[in-house]
Amino acid sequence: MAASGPVLSAAWVIPRRLFFYNAGFLTQKRLRRILTLAGHDLCLGKPGPGDGVVVWGRSTYAHRGEAQAARHGLPLVRIEDAFLRSIRPGRMGDPPIGLMIDPLGVHFDAARPSLLEQTLSQHSLDDSNLLARARDGITRLRQLDLSKYNIHDADRFSPPPPGYVLVIDQTKGDASIGDPVLFPRMLMQAIEDHPNARIVIKSHPETQSGLRPGHFGPQDAQGRVTLCTDPVSPWALLDGALAVYTVSSQLGFEAILAGHRPVVMGQPFYTGWGLSQDLNPPPRRGRNLTRVQLFVAAMILTPTWYDPCRDRLCAFEEAVDQMEAELRAYREDRHGHVAGGMRLWKRGRLQDFFGRQKPLIFVSDPARAATLATQRNRNLLIWAAKAPPDLVATRVEDGFLRSRGLGADLIPPLSLVTDDLGIYYDPSRESRLERLILSPLPPDALQRAEDLIARLVAARISKYNLAGALPDLPPRTNGTHRILVPGQVEDDASIRLGTATVRTNLALLHAARAANPQAVLIYKPHPDVEAGLRPGALPPDHPADLIASHADPIALIDACDEVWTMTSTLGFEALLRGKPVTTLGAPFYAGWGLTTDLPVTGGPVPLRRRQAPDGHPLPRPTLAHLAHAALIAYPRYYDPVTRRPCPPEVAVDRLASGALPRPGLPLRLLAKLQGAFASRAHLWR
Repeated sequence: MAASGPVLSAAWVIPRRLFFYNAGFLTQKRLRRILTLAGHDLCLGKPGPGDGVVVWGRSTYAHRGEAQAARHGLPLVRIEDAFLRSIRPGRMGDPPIGLMIDPLGVHFDAARPSLLEQTLSQHSLDDSNLLARARDGITRLRQLDLSKYNIHDADRFSPPPPGYVLVIDQTKGDASIGDPVLFPRMLMQAIEDHPNARIVIKSHPETQSGLRPGHFGPQDAQGRVTLCTDPVSPWALLDGALAVYTVSSQLGFEAILAGHRPVVMGQPFYTGWGLSQDLNPPPRRGRNLTRVQLFVAAMILTPTWYDPCRDRLCAFEEAVDQMEAELRAYREDRHGHVAGGMRLWKRGRLQDFFGRQKPLIFVSDPARAATLATQRNRNLLIWAAKAPPDLVATRVEDGFLRSRGLGADLIPPLSLVTDDLGIYYDPSRESRLERLILSPLPPDALQRAEDLIARLVAARISKYNLAGALPDLPPRTNGTHRILVPGQVEDDASIRLGTATVRTNLALLHAARAANPQAVLIYKPHPDVEAGLRPGALPPDHPADLIASHADPIALIDACDEVWTMTSTLGFEALLRGKPVTTLGAPFYAGWGLTTDLPVTGGPVPLRRRQAPDGHPLPRPTLAHLAHAALIAYPRYYDPVTRRPCPPEVAVDRLASGALPRPGLPLRLLAKLQGAFASRAHLWR
């Protein structure tokens, strides 16, 4: 049996034209778009032969479509949210990232089989690739603290002390419930089954938000029964539970994924497969499955997932990538920021990155910004170069996949890094990037990093992606090799903070020549220096064999055999392309065993990158691990096309295609004005 999709016989092929009788199909753009991409035209009017009717689950208005389908003898298709939906509930305005498109039934109504039930009962579910994806998917959802809805606030709200019995409430009137009398019965069952345990009733996210009432309230919190209405993490709540009771909540499904065998009063899709204690199991089901097989059907095979940035259908993993990006932005920004030390021209893009939940408050002076952040109970963001060393703040800098063009030309970035410990270019103190490099990663994360490296290399993506020709290079003669020496801005903070003795481009060239007297030295000036915007020009008596002005840096990396640098990001880009790199400073990628770091002892690379506090050597990260930390886990990305947070893969696509909005006229005029005062320019590095 094919392992690429759910079980669907030819008799149940969904018609292309689907007629609807619910205004939600008109107003919900995301819903319409997913159905269109899935190959369906949504229509109003009277259906004809070969058409179908679409309704939303068993909603209040579904009967209209049901009547039309019955009257004309047409297929009826039911739509429901997938089990990973959005940050906020739909009633708070968030569109779904996935749908269940079901021509058989609906997953929460066991009166008749649904597409998901048919997949669970008839699909072999033994494909090793699918099972591996499911295992990684379960692990990733837990690590990212992802659920169907994601308004929980793990930083501010913790679950009760472990050792309780969890009773899961749902909203009144939910179509999956059936008989509401099951809720008081469920509570009594939990109390009787566990006479000495604490009972915790968890309210639904929509009840917590005041959108819909639940079945339990303060009147039920008696004796050893308590009511949890805080937005706590579902996964943390499950981790602390002795047992789980539910009627039909999706949290029962997540309880199975977390290792529980929940007591189930109703007939949700996850009952009847040997994974739960079913008080009323559907008689059709009886196959014994593993939780991994359940996940394959429910999260990989049956749903239709959507990529909102690239406007296409996608795999489950890509939907998680997008949710991860959006959720990180939501969690980090939900309580608001005060931003200090940010230049005027940067503020629009900073607002795009960090002000989606609450607009940023900009204060030029870092000290005043810190005071206001404390007064407003907001986080403090400081541009890293403007932050006093002892200031407790989140430092902000450009990411390593930045733009098509220079910051000095006022080209806004697609990526920014945020660091609550230090900043990546300052080796005098630990940075969040260092901690990420030293943190263990699951296997799927490394595969993602390897795939991202391959895409970067194939698309020839660099930090700035400047166009340029490759000059005629001196030939390799008598066994010589070419060394690429990237120039830097000599007052750059990474040089001031991350070098010990070699601190100028000329000194770097002399060091490379002294160690490699027969090599061909090719010097690539920094674009800001070439433009006359920053210091770092070479004197005439330099030892380089060629000055590769305005050359494509990736073409130069490809044409050379190794790279010598102080702290340039080009050294990292060379590592990604398999080139040996020698550093004379302490860039973020040095000290991990992937580069030759000079001097070997007594140099600027901190000992903490090689040795634990107890003196034991630290494990060495792979290149993929380093890339995952630097390109996936550390930065935040923004898609200027859809104006939303995005994963790095989307940023790579934008940089590769060049489909990026141009800066507006005010910024272009400001860039020209900046050029007139280049000697004083200290803008984006």
